[in-house]
Amino acid sequence: MRRGRKPKKRMSALRWNPVLEEWVITAPDRQTRPLQVSGASKKECLLCPHGFEVPTEYDICVFENRFPSLQRNPPPLTLKGDQFYKIKNGRGICEVVLYSPHHNRTLTTESENQIYKLINVWQDRYRELGSYNFIKYVFIFENKGEVIGVTLSHPHGQIYAFPYIPPIIKRELSSSRRHMARTGKCLFCEILQREIGEKKRIVWKGKHFAAFVPFYARWPYEVHIYSCRHRTSMLEFGETEKRDLARVLKKVLVKYDKLFGFSFPYMMVIHQAPTDGKEYSYYHFHIEFYPPYRSRDKIKFLGGCESGAGSFINDTSAEEKAAELRKSNM
Repeated sequence: MRRGRKPKKRMSALRWNPVLEEWVITAPDRQTRPLQVSGASKKECLLCPHGFEVPTEYDICVFENRFPSLQRNPPPLTLKGDQFYKIKNGRGICEVVLYSPHHNRTLTTESENQIYKLINVWQDRYRELGSYNFIKYVFIFENKGEVIGVTLSHPHGQIYAFPYIPPIIKRELSSSRRHMARTGKCLFCEILQREIGEKKRIVWKGKHFAAFVPFYARWPYEVHIYSCRHRTSMLEFGETEKRDLARVLKKVLVKYDKLFGFSFPYMMVIHQAPTDGKEYSYYHFHIEFYPPYRSRDKIKFLGGCESGAGSFINDTSAEEKAAELRKSNM
């Protein structure tokens, strides 16, 4: 598939859920996004240097998604809302970040230096996208693996620049703000202090970042990476911190792949301060991994309790899984 005449854009909209009090994005254009079959060759890949979106040569490449959930300039709304069923234009920006021109690699197989360069790209995109007055939150993430639902296998991540603060982030902001008001301390700093002190859930610790399976993990091999110093966003990172984050990310990713001897699927999400111009000194930069595997040949699917009630059931213990990851050596 090559770039040709662009189809007429359909409306991307935000619909208000009055029960959960949160926005739902409706994006009909995403139904037509390309699907790359499993095992597609480099010649068939849409994201390799010969593909429809990318230059003939690149190291790390960023471009706006052709099939976005949010649109920079959405068409006018054709459906009218009211005070009960509120509706807004789905104005935002969705970007794709190609980690490498090499089709058969993953972020795990990239060098620490390449991951360091990617962190610089994340930092740049967070800064630029967050500078738009209609962007309230810049969400950097990666979905890896067919079991996660990835439709293109070339190593890449995504960035959603939201016109609102997403629900999970709002809950974290609320809990950390209350904790700061009650104790005068950062909630995430206290969690990290406990994890470092108890050691049994630590997976890897660098000078500036620590990786651990949280005490309250919802996924069996869930790993969080916290900045050891109180940082609200990656804009506050110095060079040594970025280098250390690259090292810790590499350690965690390799441990995942070594665990069962195959390329480990996961969702990786980056949580940091919103970009709406307000003060968030009580918040704390961190990365979270949600891998779906619960053993070598078993996947944790979300059932009615998780999806319908919002209450996760973890069939394992955080201490046990952290020990397995620690032993999964490079």
